[in-house]
Amino acid sequence: MKPGADIQAFMTRLGYEFTRPELLIRALTHGSIGSATRPDNQRLEFLGDRVLGLVMAEALFKADRAAQEGQLAPRYNALVRGETCAAVAREIGLGEVLKLGRSEMMSGGRRKEALLADAMEAVLAAIYLDGGFEAAERVILTLWADRLTSLDEDPRDAKTALQEWAQAHGMSPPSYEQTGRSGPDHAPVFHITVLLDDGSTADATGAGTKRSIEQEAAQKLLSRLEGGE
Repeated sequence: MKPGADIQAFMTRLGYEFTRPELLIRALTHGSIGSATRPDNQRLEFLGDRVLGLVMAEALFKADRAAQEGQLAPRYNALVRGETCAAVAREIGLGEVLKLGRSEMMSGGRRKEALLADAMEAVLAAIYLDGGFEAAERVILTLWADRLTSLDEDPRDAKTALQEWAQAHGMSPPSYEQTGRSGPDHAPVFHITVLLDDGSTADATGAGTKRSIEQEAAQKLLSRLEGGE
């Protein structure tokens, strides 16, 4: 199978030339357009998640030989979570070559964080099946290089950190309320309020996923509680 110009350009951005381009095509095929004769990327996503996890775990293990499990785990989670995979996918223009059904395409599927994250994992699995573990490792370490070198000592996400702060102060976990939503369905703008038992609160508004705006609200409140503001 000879890939089209768009797929060829994507392989260049990806930094890997497939010997079996059909694997890449499958990795880019969303369930909204998949069929019995055109398999989608769900199985590849399952495998790619594990390939990414192993590469990141080994990279972190080698990078800081003095770090304990409690230090490595949050760093690992920051590198493999969906938001990170989606961010890498955007950097290499993965959304431009996603194969989607009409309804998913009309609803802005090429920009959806979950779809991008899943497809990124599927592409990593396709590389692994096409060229083996070393090929997948090379691509992952290249695409994630900046994130690996700039990782904070404690890269817990803000929601986790705020929950731990609340529990340490004898409070229930924070509650998050969607207090508003605007914009079109394919690009919603969320207004989120986070609240603690003692009445402490913070608001955040922005486009993206609901979870990402919850993270922003949590970070605002955490910074205020820890004297960052």
